[in-house]
Amino acid sequence: MSTTTAGRAGAREWGGLAVLSLPTVLLGLDVTVLYLTLPSLAEDLRPSGTQELWIMDAYGFLIAGFLLTMGTLGDRIGRRRLLMIGAAAFGIVSVLAAYSTSADMLIAARAALGVAGATLMPSTLALISNMFADQRQRSLAIGVWATSFALGMALGPVVGGAMLNHFWWGSVFLLAVPVAIVLLVAAPLLIPEYSAPRSGRFDLISVTLSLLAVLPVVYAVKRFAKDGLDLPMLLAALVGVVFAVLFVRRQDRLESPLLDVRLFGNRTFSAALSVLLVGLVGVGGSMLLITQQLQFVEGLAPVEAGLWMGPPALMMFLAAIGSPLVARRVPPGLVVAATLVLSTVGYGLLALVGPSGGIALMVVGFGLVYLGLGAIAALGTDLVVGAAPPEKAGSASAMSETVQELGLALGVAILGSLATAVYRSRIDDQIPVGTPSDVADAAGDSLAGAVASAQQLPAGWLDLAKEAATSGMNTAMLVAAACTVVLAVLSAVVLRHVGVIGDGPEPAAESLPAESQV
Repeated sequence: MSTTTAGRAGAREWGGLAVLSLPTVLLGLDVTVLYLTLPSLAEDLRPSGTQELWIMDAYGFLIAGFLLTMGTLGDRIGRRRLLMIGAAAFGIVSVLAAYSTSADMLIAARAALGVAGATLMPSTLALISNMFADQRQRSLAIGVWATSFALGMALGPVVGGAMLNHFWWGSVFLLAVPVAIVLLVAAPLLIPEYSAPRSGRFDLISVTLSLLAVLPVVYAVKRFAKDGLDLPMLLAALVGVVFAVLFVRRQDRLESPLLDVRLFGNRTFSAALSVLLVGLVGVGGSMLLITQQLQFVEGLAPVEAGLWMGPPALMMFLAAIGSPLVARRVPPGLVVAATLVLSTVGYGLLALVGPSGGIALMVVGFGLVYLGLGAIAALGTDLVVGAAPPEKAGSASAMSETVQELGLALGVAILGSLATAVYRSRIDDQIPVGTPSDVADAAGDSLAGAVASAQQLPAGWLDLAKEAATSGMNTAMLVAAACTVVLAVLSAVVLRHVGVIGDGPEPAAESLPAESQV
């Protein structure tokens, strides 16, 4: 099968990009659609509180844990091959999830979906880096890829709501089946195969150490978001750090490591990863808080809230497509910094939202936040992948995805916890004396609990809860604004050495043997 080498991509490669965007849309949709299905799912399967949490979290745990492993595995066995295996597995397990007859069966299916999903993201991104050898074309292609995930997230509430109006809760999982079929048919025709030569044996000890490093950290972040700072959270974080040190030490000794830690010696690679991590923290927290604000404070149905999230998704699309084009004339560090300044303005607008009638302000503010996200997702990812040798593209892509997953989770944990703390401090003295303890606990814990307990509380009390929740969101957005303006300055400084896209050689690590192409 012929492939494009160092020349410009043609119609086949752009068609392949369309195929690679499909699983990316699907994974983005999977992030948001489950929130809609949870009520009807819970009514059918009757999960316990713990099972309900695992239904939501099992997917995220496993996809974060296996990203690095799957990215490196694709480098060894072939990136298209791994993509097709993962797509087939994702389609099959989605059917099992759709027809789950118990909560435990659905948890197992969601965990398996996480493992399968971990094969898709790094594979698609690594293949794009190989198909588009020209710097300018690659940057634009990665911009398209980045927007596909946001498109899926925006479509989740809309598509999910429409399907739940006509079908049972499991129908939303079946959306993966036609996507998997199209990918399996089209991939051999439009996507060339790539694998790294002399990649060495696959070190299972490194795989185990990476899982023991990533999974406890993800658990610690999620537990902090739910329960705050406690002993189990601290122990999990400590375990993750210990195994991370062991993992890095082992990689230094291996001839063919799971993760080539020499990549971090490239300042473009390290700086871009840092921008992605910190930038996604604000986005993850604001995404959670805005969604809650639209539904619990403004009283919108999930489908309506999803439609209002459409304009911000369009802003991200424009930034992800436009920023690589601008970066052909303006250094990427300055482009990222400028869009992050606009995101800071967006966070400032969100800090001004009141407890009623603030939908338009939220949409404009969140749209500006998404402008920054589009730029750092497109340019940051491009810099990470471009700074790695071609045969390490899968590993670099997996690192990019891992830090973004971690950034989103940290955003939910840090900004969500901050908003919750403000809510609890403001509402604690407002609960009427004599309120049943279970009602008082639910109402004092979160706005969702207050909404569920509204009929058992005095008239007008829910308005106080909405004001407290809005104040919590405002505070979190002010913190996000302060952090983002600092990140904008740092982006301009730490990426100042990167020239405009397409001007001179790539900022790559040391050259390694060329990869095999089939």
